[in-house]
Amino acid sequence: MERTGIIEHIQQSLTVALGREVTGMHETTMLYEDLGLESIGTLELLLHLEDILGIEVDPEDLEMGVFHTVGSLADYITGRLVATGTA
Repeated sequence: MERTGIIEHIQQSLTVALGREVTGMHETTMLYEDLGLESIGTLELLLHLEDILGIEVDPEDLEMGVFHTVGSLADYITGRLVATGTA
């Protein structure tokens, strides 16, 4: 899957997790500071991404840096897709 597709899936999942439409985000958009993502929203975001992308997120692999920006989350997802052979 191309990076633009991953970013689109992140945007869709953020819309669900935040309960409002998310538009105009970029790879440098900060998830917590710019979009107001909170811990419960983070869980919902991950669950939605797992469902739509068919990946499994291991909480042991997660570090706060994964959620710094849209780009850092896209990097993590790309790694998960590669690990599962769906990239």
